[in-house]
Amino acid sequence: MWTQVRRLCRTNNSACRRSFFGVVLSRYRPHTDHLTRPAAALHGQHAASCDALVYRQHGQPASVIQLEEVALPPVGAKDVLVKILASPINPADINMIQGTYAILPELPAVGGNEGVGQVVEVGSQVTSLQIGDRVIPKDASLGMWRTAAVVKEDAVISVPNDIPVLCAATLGVNPCTALRMLSDFERLKPGDSVIQNAANSGVGQAVIQIASAKGINTINVVRDRPDFTQLSDRLKALGASHVIKEEALRRPEMKELFKTCPKPKLALNAVGGKSATELLRHLQPGRSMVTYGGMSKQPVTVPVSALIFKDVKICGFWVTQWKRDQSHDSGAFRSMLDELCSLIRQGKLSAPACTEVGLHDYSKALHAAMQPFTSAKQILIT
Repeated sequence: MWTQVRRLCRTNNSACRRSFFGVVLSRYRPHTDHLTRPAAALHGQHAASCDALVYRQHGQPASVIQLEEVALPPVGAKDVLVKILASPINPADINMIQGTYAILPELPAVGGNEGVGQVVEVGSQVTSLQIGDRVIPKDASLGMWRTAAVVKEDAVISVPNDIPVLCAATLGVNPCTALRMLSDFERLKPGDSVIQNAANSGVGQAVIQIASAKGINTINVVRDRPDFTQLSDRLKALGASHVIKEEALRRPEMKELFKTCPKPKLALNAVGGKSATELLRHLQPGRSMVTYGGMSKQPVTVPVSALIFKDVKICGFWVTQWKRDQSHDSGAFRSMLDELCSLIRQGKLSAPACTEVGLHDYSKALHAAMQPFTSAKQILIT
């Protein structure tokens, strides 16, 4: 194999780079063969190459991400060729590129853990998918920032074709996280309350909508900002019961709020630091605070009094681990997606505020995704 690459390099430097990249992936990433390398032209039976956002070392995305043409392998008997339609830029994607996330793909790697594609070719032994199906990844590290991919049949799961593309592209992470946290830690019933920080995040917006559909109140905490009123109005339009600033958590006005709204049975923390501590102050005794993010990069500090006198439960949640824990039971993931898609069809769950950006304008999208007070999710369109 290496002799073939050296022979090609003497005659065609561009082809050499593509072949070398393919050899590196095939030799050093054997456990991720299903990631493959996507195709730019899908009109023929076999696409030869595609565009992909690749990084060969960890670092700041602006410095290490490059748009490259990458070779595609043939479609195997249990593979499907997928044309990628849309893929968001999530905080976990950024952390993975920076090398700070809990799981890291072997390098070189294609960025992006979430998105939606359409099946354009199926292998001879594929039984669960057919041409025209829309699919999303079952697990992280699939590498969705590309124009196409050849993946194993069991690496993806179908989603309905009748839900909006942006809803499908953002379905597998944030809404799943929101639904699991609302379902798995406390037995919430209509009229109960949930408090959350980072309420304008993708997960936060999903929590608001899913809770509203279930008749559950949400107390939504966001950082102060120049457009707070507009943000508050937008979150209330999604179904938020209350929208307050971080500073309000420490003020007497919270007592007034709780005259009309029950104290929360569940707190959802994506920030950490003082924000998490303040959420705990308002949690009902014996109830749970679930941490699923740490945007402040500060540790969660739990007062001794909250543990002794209120007996609060401190939990964590990572949707990737949940999916892996349920990998033996394909029905669990399917059931969750069906519930979420039903809400989408009913108009009770929508995609977060999004900005659509072409794959070739990835630098602009990455820059926007890393700005503070960002309310719109960047979606790479291919």
